[in-house]
Amino acid sequence: MSQGSNFVDYVKICCRSGKGGAGSAHLHRDILTSMGGPDGGDGGRGGHIIVKGSIHIWTLLHLKYRKHIIAEDGGAGGSSHKFGKQGKDEILEVPLGTIAKDAETGEILFEITKDGETKILTAGGRGGLGNAHFKNAVQQTPRFAQPGEQGQEVWNILELKVLADVGLVGFPNAGKSTLLSVVSAAKPEIADYPFTTIVPNLGIVSYRGGKSFVMADIPGIIEGASKGKGLGYRFLRHIERNSVLLFMVPADTSRSIKEEYEILKSELESYNPELMQKPHVLAITKSDMLDEELMEEMKQDLPNIPSIFISSVAEKNILELKDMLWKAIEG
Repeated sequence: MSQGSNFVDYVKICCRSGKGGAGSAHLHRDILTSMGGPDGGDGGRGGHIIVKGSIHIWTLLHLKYRKHIIAEDGGAGGSSHKFGKQGKDEILEVPLGTIAKDAETGEILFEITKDGETKILTAGGRGGLGNAHFKNAVQQTPRFAQPGEQGQEVWNILELKVLADVGLVGFPNAGKSTLLSVVSAAKPEIADYPFTTIVPNLGIVSYRGGKSFVMADIPGIIEGASKGKGLGYRFLRHIERNSVLLFMVPADTSRSIKEEYEILKSELESYNPELMQKPHVLAITKSDMLDEELMEEMKQDLPNIPSIFISSVAEKNILELKDMLWKAIEG
């Protein structure tokens, strides 16, 4: 399966919750009683459609072809105050970082950020009350009961924002995929042309003392991405969840390093100003082609954030970069 087909970060589904069961209008009868009082039980609740977070799922692929999610109806109430059977809930497991929206209004309903966390996406109809509830001084033997409440049919959107400790930010070909392949077991597609990465790649980065953190390679930004150009909004949203942003600028950039960093930063800021509150770290990539003198010269014109010259291919300063990132994550 290709990289593009196994990462799905957006699905639109029709959710139909279960109808509530009808209450019973039964009147008590036995050998000694031919005309007893009301003993009709309540109907069962219709099944909910529930969303549940799971750390074992990274994508919404399993929901891509399930356009209609239908929960079970509740059972009718019975005699002798017997409750109807509750309709079976439909549970949709989703990756952490999934947001549920109303497809018609775009309103955000909730988000799932913890393993095992559950939220009701579409509530089942309530069961109808049995006739026993309607007995009073005037009406001793009510012969009616409530019908069950209808279930709901709603179109919803589930959208994934990748949860990671470090998000890689840079123009296409800044060396993000190469870094991820060197520091983790992730095997991203790497080639010498823009937009090789068309979906986020996640990698677990091992650190000192058995510690680790999650790094996400986010598709390359081009100027104007925040206005929907290039790969646009669809991928910028993944950056919102990363706790540290690692800006990557190649040493052989045609602009100055500071200028390229400022362009990347302004793209993120125009998309979501809150991204400026996250810790920023700068890695100047492909620096194995630089000598000490040139590096010293370039250092004079770097932005005022933690910066390091690295080479993923030559594995230059990779451990030092991990130290810098760990410090930023912990901070």
